[in-house]
Amino acid sequence: MLSRRSDDGFTLIELLLAIVILGVITVPLSDVIIGATQTTTTTSDRFEVSHDAQISAAYFAQDVAMTGLRDYSGQIANGTVPYSPSIQVGAAYNAGGQVCGTAATPDAVVRLLSDDWDTTTTPDATRRTAIIAYYPNPAGTELHRLRCLGSATPVSDTIVAHNVKPGTPAVTCASTCADAALPLWVKLIFTAVTVHADPYLITLFGQRRQT
Repeated sequence: MLSRRSDDGFTLIELLLAIVILGVITVPLSDVIIGATQTTTTTSDRFEVSHDAQISAAYFAQDVAMTGLRDYSGQIANGTVPYSPSIQVGAAYNAGGQVCGTAATPDAVVRLLSDDWDTTTTPDATRRTAIIAYYPNPAGTELHRLRCLGSATPVSDTIVAHNVKPGTPAVTCASTCADAALPLWVKLIFTAVTVHADPYLITLFGQRRQT
């Protein structure tokens, strides 16, 4: 009488074949999953850098356009009040006697000064100085926008860029930045770095209003 082979379980050869086949399938599949994850992370990092570039560029263009501190102590020529120096590069919180922040506030890459008129006072509007300071955090990895309005106490302190490479922010102007004859444009550049994306050079550009 012939004995019947049981269908229960696997033979050693079948088990080894299953392991080999599983390995053949798993290796390329894991490569695909890892590659997809890396691509997603890189895309996310690039999106974050792009978002910071857009936000900081919008702020900077607006701030430069408004730059201009009039010198009402000088002589008015042809009905025009001359400007006083309104752009400060590498400036401390109290540069030129214009205070915004405290001694703990890091030096600004650039400070932009302008006139602001408080129309809520009567009978005449009150002139006050608006100060916008772009400064790095102590670690140098963030770019802040500090704003003061007629007082040393900031009314806002906003992070406009993350992932800044320390030491890269630099400012250039169409003419000498610190002159009373204000330059036509101001440019602030810095490099953004993330773990999963290539270094990205961000250029903030602003053109001053001609008034």
